[in-house]
Parts: sequence; C-alpha cells; structure tokens
Amino acid sequence: MSSGLMLGEVRTGLLQHSVELPRPAALQLLHLRHGERVRSSTRPNHQVHSADLLTGVDCPLPTGSRRAVRGVGTAQARAVLTEGRVLQASVRVRIGERGAGLRLPWGHYLARPGTVEPIGPVGDDDLVAGFLDGASAGQLDLGGIAERLLTDLQVRSQLDRRAPFRSRRTRLLWSAQVGTPAAHFTIQDGTLRTLRLTLERVDPVSVAAFCEDLALHDWLLTTLVQLIDRSGLGSTPGAEPVLRLRPAVNHLLHLWMPGARVDRGLARVWGNLETSPGFTRQWAAAVQRIRDHLALQAVGLSVPSHQGTDH
Repeated sequence: MSSGLMLGEVRTGLLQHSVELPRPAALQLLHLRHGERVRSSTRPNHQVHSADLLTGVDCPLPTGSRRAVRGVGTAQARAVLTEGRVLQASVRVRIGERGAGLRLPWGHYLARPGTVEPIGPVGDDDLVAGFLDGASAGQLDLGGIAERLLTDLQVRSQLDRRAPFRSRRTRLLWSAQVGTPAAHFTIQDGTLRTLRLTLERVDPVSVAAFCEDLALHDWLLTTLVQLIDRSGLGSTPGAEPVLRLRPAVNHLLHLWMPGARVDRGLARVWGNLETSPGFTRQWAAAVQRIRDHLALQAVGLSVPSHQGTDH
C-alpha cells in the first residue's frame, strides 16, 4: 500500500537577464514540451509555470540507516518564473507501493507518473532521514534534475545573461508525510535548507506549490541580507552603500508575498513558520533599514550647504 510520502527539491535563483522578462518571453522560455500549455497567472503577482517533465530513475534510494534499497519510477519536474525575475526548478516524487523484490517493466512505472517504487521493504522515516541528509553519489538525485533544468533555461536565447546583481542559488530539500501536523525548517548552511512536513493529508500539487513558495521567499530574504552585507551599509560613509542597494529596491522588494499562493489547508503551516524562524519579521527589518538609509541620503542631498561670509 502507498504511504503518502513525498520527497522533493526546489532550486531557486536569479534569472540571468538584465530586466524583468516580459510575459510573452516568459511563456516562450518555459515552453518545455511541444503541445503542452504553459500556465500563467497575474494575481497576486505574475507567475509562469511550465508543463511537468518526467525523468526516469532506477537507482538506490538514500536511507538514514544506510540500508541498500533500490527505487524505480519517474520524477516530476517543472520550472516556475515569478515576476520575470526569479527562476525555480522544482522536482518531486511520491513514494509508491513497496515491491516484492522484483523490477517490473517500464510500462508499469510510466503509468504512475511522478512515483518511485522501492524494491523491497523500507520505512518512511528511514527514507526521509536519508533524503534530507543529502543523497550520496549514485543515489536518487532530485537536485541534479533540478540543476540541469535551471542550467538549460538560463542559457536560452531569450536571455542576455546580464543579471543586475550577483546572487547565489539556494536549495530546499523537503519531505511530506501523513501524521500530526508539524513543520521543521532548518537552515543547514548558506544555501541549503531542509523542510520536514507532516500533514493530515498529503496532496502532491498543493504541497509542491507550498514548498516552491517557501523556497522563493527564503531566497528573497537570503539574497536581500547578502546585498545589505556587501553594500557596506552602516560601515561605509556616503552614498555608495545606497547606490549598491538600488538593485534590491528595483528588483526584489515588491516580490515579498509569503503564503499568497498557498492552499488554505497549508496556510497554518506558513503561519507557524512566520512565528519561528519569522521570515517576515526579518524581511521587514531589512527593508526598513534600507528605506531609512535612503531617506537619510535624500535629506542629506536636499539640505543646502552654507559657506561662511566675512563681514
């Protein structure tokens, strides 16, 4: 019987283009499959979703116990572009029925898109622990699929590859399984995060969209903090720090809308994450700091300088 367990990874980065990509060009960029429609929405902000792509996998699964378990099936991937500026590659699998030690013909797995079936018994918690700890070489590598998709998109002819500022891609590894509702979000290092969700019901589409939204806002916050740190704000006098922060003002500040696209059933999870670690509190503090310095700089420019006069 299927467990309802899902595993996924979202990689998020700045679109390598000098300006926000207009809607027609965004639709063209994310047209990944002939005959498949690219989805687009304009509320609460402009977002474009590619059609799903399937990648066949036949490899060992990562397990916390280091037990050797083979998995066969397909991973489901898609690209998401927000406001023509932030590009994401999102890959997920549902862990299907445990096989009896026999690999079935590919037709069996293709009839179950986005599902990977373990060959042999293995527990959900064992799979979650292994996956969130990071797959070893040769194991199920959803991040590799996401990275190839991002790389393919970033070198396409629609893009001039002149990003308005330097930034790093972030990675969100996530799992979702049935259980008492809870969310455990961990910042592993400068670019890697993990999320372990337990929910009353695991809906693949809603959970994937939630994780994409979380990854988007984590990237926005991480990138804004990095831009502030590099600007010299608070340590370098004059207008230079403010000038260095112009890209943040022009390209990032208007993108902050956490939870706006999240399914109602997952809204409470976002609320818990707003309590701890408190995404919006940190974002608001960073934005206010930038605006305060912009205001001070404007006041400094508007105050006339007076030279002494001899009488």
